[in-house]
Amino acid sequence: MSERAWLVARAVVLLLATVLRVVALGMKPLHHDEGVNGFFLTNLMRQGRYAYDPANYHGPTLYYLTLPVAYLADTLHLLNTWVLRSVPVLFGIGTVWLVLTLSRRVGRVAALTSAALVAVSPACVFYSRYFIHEMPFVFFTLGIVVAVLRFQETGASHYLLLAAGSAAMLFATKETAFISVGTLGLAWLSAFVWEKLVGGGRGSRNARTRRGEEVGGFANFRASGQATAAIVAAVALFVFVWIAFYSSFFTNWKGVFWDSFKAFDIWKETGMSEFHSKPANTYIKWLVKEDAPILVLGCLGTLVALFERRKNRFAIFAAAWGLGLLAAYSLISYKTPWLVLNFVVPLALVGGYAVQALYDWGRAEKWVRMTGHVPALVVAALALGLSLYQTFVINFREYDNDQYPYVYSQTQRQVFGLIDEVEQMGARAGTNEPGIAMASPDYWPLPWYFRDNSHAGFEGHLSTFYDTKSTLAVIGKEEQLPQLQRVVGDDYVRVGEIYPLRPGVNLVLFERRDLAPK
Repeated sequence: MSERAWLVARAVVLLLATVLRVVALGMKPLHHDEGVNGFFLTNLMRQGRYAYDPANYHGPTLYYLTLPVAYLADTLHLLNTWVLRSVPVLFGIGTVWLVLTLSRRVGRVAALTSAALVAVSPACVFYSRYFIHEMPFVFFTLGIVVAVLRFQETGASHYLLLAAGSAAMLFATKETAFISVGTLGLAWLSAFVWEKLVGGGRGSRNARTRRGEEVGGFANFRASGQATAAIVAAVALFVFVWIAFYSSFFTNWKGVFWDSFKAFDIWKETGMSEFHSKPANTYIKWLVKEDAPILVLGCLGTLVALFERRKNRFAIFAAAWGLGLLAAYSLISYKTPWLVLNFVVPLALVGGYAVQALYDWGRAEKWVRMTGHVPALVVAALALGLSLYQTFVINFREYDNDQYPYVYSQTQRQVFGLIDEVEQMGARAGTNEPGIAMASPDYWPLPWYFRDNSHAGFEGHLSTFYDTKSTLAVIGKEEQLPQLQRVVGDDYVRVGEIYPLRPGVNLVLFERRDLAPK
């Protein structure tokens, strides 16, 4: 592949990843968790208040990384769902870019195929369009791998610092970082042991260059005379990032010296509890239904990496990384679909390696040399085509249909009808901030959509009386309907039938009689 073709191909993959992540980004209503995260962000932005709580919604990085973008948008009165989700979008695109940087380890065909698989993966696209911690978490995990490999090749101290910074950001993003880091270590050990036991190692696609760079990289680092200082700086950077984020930038020391460590105990209890508990084969079933191309190619790539004559240590490592995380999360009782991102990305790397092996085989065989690239292109095209179709369905058509595994307790699109009706009622009352009483105990993500309404109250229970002067609308749960009708009496009238919030939660709306639509 010429350098020009390689640059164009990379640009096409990144453009495809960008388009799939930004088009109609606000079309899907915020999930319950997105609404809570948005609430934390707006409190941080408008009141300067955020204190890490180990029992609540993971680490602080998501909010602080989004803060500059959200603050600027809020200043310009442009804060919306698109802005909220823009940071996960950027990390999703960044993950595709990081995969492309691994071409020296697996080959350009493999890197392009792997990056394209991540670019169009239903899981990767769906959760890149989601304001939760998972996409930054996967990016920082892959960032550790890329930085360590570059340090191994070059011995340059700044790559060691990048690895330490990525690790610190990983731990500050989500408490499950210890699972990812532990699996990375075991995957490296597995690749090393397998290569030693079976033999035939080449480490990368250019054995002579790779061996020279490995020796040269570490030799350069030791010979630089700055090795000790670089290691101390890397440790200091890790500690500084950890302290800065968990202390809410030096304002909440309890978050550093107690809460950041207590999170591991809480997660251990949650992981083995019945909360979100599912059978061990759940992730396999979800992958078969939504990301089958990556799963199948990843398994084929694993077989190639393990049994090819000249072993590629990185390919073996990536296989052990992906399958190791799949096994680890399958053994844990707690299962949610966004966790598949942790093993989808390394499995995509190994899947790309399978396509590279097929490409190399076709080019090497004399009788197919003229058309040797065709089998690899056909396999890649079929895999990408199927993933792209499934991505279109789940992200742009059935994004709130819980028959699809990744659509997990998703807010229903009909909630926009409720929001629009409340805004129209406010217009009829001549105010942008109509008084709203939320009687339903289930109401997230509505606080995000009513974030600019200081008269919206989210009590989460039914009151015995509503003042018609201050309360223009009451929103309750369908199960509360008989009691709600008795409380509001003749002063309010029901508008619409039901407004589905998420599966199993239906809301009803009562408006003051004189403001209800005629």
